[in-house]
Amino acid sequence: MSYHKPVLLKESVDALDIKPNGVYVDVTFGGGGHSREILSRLGSEGRLIAFDQDEDALQNKIEDDRFILINQNFQYLRRFLRFHRYDKVDGILADLGVSSHQFDEADRGFSTRFNAKLDMRMDSSKKLSAYEVVNTYEEKHLASVLKQYGELRQAPAMARTIVSKRKESPIETTGQLKEVLTRFLPKHRENKILAQIYQAIRIEVNKELEVLKAFLMQTSQVLREGGRLSVISYHSLEDRLVKRYMRDGLFEGQPEKDMYGRVEVPFKRVGKFIIPSEEEIEENSRARSAILRIAEKL
Repeated sequence: MSYHKPVLLKESVDALDIKPNGVYVDVTFGGGGHSREILSRLGSEGRLIAFDQDEDALQNKIEDDRFILINQNFQYLRRFLRFHRYDKVDGILADLGVSSHQFDEADRGFSTRFNAKLDMRMDSSKKLSAYEVVNTYEEKHLASVLKQYGELRQAPAMARTIVSKRKESPIETTGQLKEVLTRFLPKHRENKILAQIYQAIRIEVNKELEVLKAFLMQTSQVLREGGRLSVISYHSLEDRLVKRYMRDGLFEGQPEKDMYGRVEVPFKRVGKFIIPSEEEIEENSRARSAILRIAEKL
C-alpha cells in the first residue's frame, strides 16, 4: 500500500526537540513517516504512541518494542494515554487533514480526480457519510455546511440546486454531484471550487473542527512543562484554530487576566510558522498549502 512522503518531515519532528528517553505522540499515524523519524531519534528507553482512526493505517504498523499504535480518533488522546499509563508526555505531533493514501483510494470518495460513491469517512465504521449529507440535510443546513466549511459564496444557491435535483433521484456519486453543480464550476476555477465543496462535506462528515478543538484542549493537559506541540494544517479553518489555541489557550474571545493584568496561557509559541520549500512542493503537491506551527507548554 503506497503512502506518500510525509509533509515537512524534518521540520515537524525537529520541532519536538526530542529527548532520547522521552515519551512522544504522533496523533496522525497514516503511513508512519513521521513516526519512523521520531523513533529514529529515540533511545531504548524512549516511547512513541501513535493514533489513527483509519483501519487502512494499521497495515503500516511498525514492529518496535518502543511503539504502540492505537486505532482511534485523536479526540480520545487523554483517555487512551491514561489507559496505557501515560499521564504526561514530552511532545505531540499532528499532521491534519486527509492522508495522501485516502486521496488516492478512489472508492473513499475524497478526491476530485475520481468518480466514486459519496463516502468521505475517515473512519469507515461511522454511520454519517457524504451520501447522507448531500441527500438528507435540509437546504438551510446544507447551505450552512458549504458556506462555513467550504467558504463558498454561492453556498445557498448550491444547496438549493442539490435539494431540487435529489427530489428526482438520489445523488450517489461524486461524479453526479459534480454534474448537479456544473453551473457553479467555471472552467478556469473548476478544480478549486470542487475542492472547496469536497472540503466542506468532508469536514462535516468527520466533524473535523470539533475533533480538532477537543484534541487541542487535551494537549495542554497531557504535555509536561517544556513539552512541545507540533501541528501541520492545510486550510485556514484548521490553521485559525491552531494559531488561536497556541496563542491564547482559547478558540474565541480573550484570555482572562489576573489581578496584576497578566494573561495566563498554557503555551508559548516557538518561532514563526513554517511553510514547505519550493523543492518540497515540487516533489509533493500535497505540501502546497501546509503550515507548521510550534508551541511549548508553560
